[in-house]
Amino acid sequence: TCSVAKRELDDLERWKEEHRPGPIKLVPQRLGGKESEAQARQKQQMMLMQSKYQQKHKREEYVKAKKAAEEDEILKKKAIQREKAETLEVKKKQEEIQRREMFLEDQYYKTNELLNRLELGLPKSDSCQIANRGPKSTAW
Repeated sequence: TCSVAKRELDDLERWKEEHRPGPIKLVPQRLGGKESEAQARQKQQMMLMQSKYQQKHKREEYVKAKKAAEEDEILKKKAIQREKAETLEVKKKQEEIQRREMFLEDQYYKTNELLNRLELGLPKSDSCQIANRGPKSTAW
């Protein structure tokens, strides 16, 4: 088993030697484009400043959008409350009208009942009957 492992290791070393990449042959060239190092650094600085302003602008836009959304939500809630208040007001007015109609109807019936009793000469069942008890009734 020891000789098999040694043989496999030798085969691996031989394979590595055969498949080793050769030397790289590149033509030397100047990298970094046509601008100088100072110009490149200045350009980097400008881009950094611009990115800071862009980030600040993005933040401001986000805050504005958030405030606008909150304002819209508040306006929606106010509209809903206003609608509820208006329906409540209409309901109160209708109840008041209904109450007034019932009162007028009741008053009409009571008045008719009183007039009918006066026409028939029946004794009243009101507190005014006390004045008519004695034989001496005075007409007002």
